[in-house]
Amino acid sequence: MAKLRASSLPRQWSQLRSAYQVLGGQSSHPQIASPDLHCLDGQRKRSITYMPRPGDGTPRAVTLLPGDGIGPLVTGAVVQVMKAMHAPVYFETYEVSGKMDKVPQEVIDSIRKNKVCLKGGLATPVGGGVSSLNVQLRKELDLFASLVHCFNLPGLKTRHDNVNIVVIRENTEGEYSGLEHEVVPGVVESLKVITKFCSERIAKYAFEYAYLNGRKTVTAVHKANIMKLADGLFLESCREIAKNYPSVKYNEVIVDNCCMQLVSKPQQFDVMVTPNLYGTLVANTAAGIAGGTGVMPGGNVGAEHAIFEQGASAGNVGNEKLVLQKTANPTAILLSSAMLLRHLKFPAFADKLEQAVMGVIAEGKYRTKDLGGLSTTQEVVDAVLEKLDV
Repeated sequence: MAKLRASSLPRQWSQLRSAYQVLGGQSSHPQIASPDLHCLDGQRKRSITYMPRPGDGTPRAVTLLPGDGIGPLVTGAVVQVMKAMHAPVYFETYEVSGKMDKVPQEVIDSIRKNKVCLKGGLATPVGGGVSSLNVQLRKELDLFASLVHCFNLPGLKTRHDNVNIVVIRENTEGEYSGLEHEVVPGVVESLKVITKFCSERIAKYAFEYAYLNGRKTVTAVHKANIMKLADGLFLESCREIAKNYPSVKYNEVIVDNCCMQLVSKPQQFDVMVTPNLYGTLVANTAAGIAGGTGVMPGGNVGAEHAIFEQGASAGNVGNEKLVLQKTANPTAILLSSAMLLRHLKFPAFADKLEQAVMGVIAEGKYRTKDLGGLSTTQEVVDAVLEKLDV
């Protein structure tokens, strides 16, 4: 390798600085490093988020499913904010209700084409013969990983501080497979399906997430002391995958003990990987600890497609009072939209949106009732738009 002569250094630094000035811009994204140009000649530091390829800035189509109840209200907030900040996305909107027997084929086709979707809550009737459209979407598009990020928002007081948990849940099998039938009148059999393929796939996703995001620990949640074959297979798969990630610590916790530990000392958890049913319980518990379902973002992802939505339970979807008074909390879906923007490789827009939402929460002037305030959805949106300075 040729040695660089000292006399050539000033010209080299000048060329480097010029290149970064052409690329320009600043970002708060922590995963991208850039040279500190202060140490070169005292000029202002410049950083870049990433080097875009030609065409990366082309606006992307996003399938939008407003959903039921408060869904149209909070997804409407996202549309407002995206338009105001000139985000490089546009929406293809389809009216879908949880009362439908199945997801319309045109909706599936749109998500397959666009690869990404933003969804409001879809109400699923309790009992009866109507299957969940949420489960249908996950199976049809093989959205095998659900990710919910439960963390303390600056300025929002909760019972526990320093909570920063990512719950990664297997999305396509387990008790959610919907394999049940009536054996004889009065006797129902429901099957729990666990496969090595799906268990290894979700474990690998959890470890990759931890590794790429600088997380230290992955905890597998199980009930293998009772369900020795099904949850035993899930644990065996997690242990096997863990061997490939020596920089990430791996441990295990029984699901009932996990719930107790979550409400007593949630700071001990980092990334959690779970089978389907346990995951929805753990994610909602963690969300409640960190501020409630109205502020927790999330998404469902597969190899080809992704759907972003409120991270924890959408139990407030059918709250008619929230709909009539227009007081639903848009925070969760706005933060999920920031996840969507980062997924589409628009990190500067994602950072800007996240910072605006966090700023409104921290300020505390505009909050909906679930966060102790009296603001309407639109008042919160207007405050976010003011923070965006648009």
